[in-house]
Parts: sequence; structure tokens; C-alpha cells
Amino acid sequence: MRHKSKGRKLGRDSAHRKALYSNLAGAVIEHGRIRTTLAKAKEVRPITEEMITLGRRGDLHSRRQALGFLRSQAVVHKLFAEVAPRFVGRPGGYLRIIKLGPRQGDAAEMAYLEMVDHKPS
Repeated sequence: MRHKSKGRKLGRDSAHRKALYSNLAGAVIEHGRIRTTLAKAKEVRPITEEMITLGRRGDLHSRRQALGFLRSQAVVHKLFAEVAPRFVGRPGGYLRIIKLGPRQGDAAEMAYLEMVDHKPS
């Protein structure tokens, strides 16, 4: 039974999973949109939205918390300087998941994880 066991393991141990979430969240913040599997997108969305909320707060403690998770000074700077100010008036719901269909090789369900104000080039 899976009572009270939240989250997906994604075939990784806990350290690998944590690194994956950190890297995917950093990629979304850096690029605005990423293409990944649906399961990964569903797991990373709440984490990335929490990072954007930290950026909206904007104080030193929030910056250190974000840096502790994202582990990249450049990504944290972009989060606090560019990304978070765009969502100041929005009370959550900063990201969306757009389903793309199955991947050619292994039929894994693919999706875009993008910021709601992202404009594709």
C-alpha cells in the first residue's frame, strides 16, 4: 500500500533525484521552458514554483535558501533579478505543463514545463 508515500522515485536513489530536481528547476528558471517527461515535469513544478516564491520575497535568507537548493549563483541571480519581478502580482501558479504525446524511442509521455508568461521564439 502506498499510504502517505508522496512523490515519484523515477528510478533513482534519493541523492540522484535531488540533483535531478535541482538541475531541472535551474533549467526552467534559466530558459523559461524545458521539454522533459511528464512524470519529471509533475515532480519539478512545485519545487520550481517554491523557488520563484523565494525570489518574490527577495531577502537575503530567501536568496541563501534558493542558492542552497539550486547550487548556481548565475541561476539564483537570474531568478531574483529577472524572473521573480515578473510574477510580483501573481499569487502562485507560475508554471504550466503542456503534454506533447509519446517519445519516439520508448513511448514515454513527454511534456513542456514552461512559465506562464513564456513567449516561444
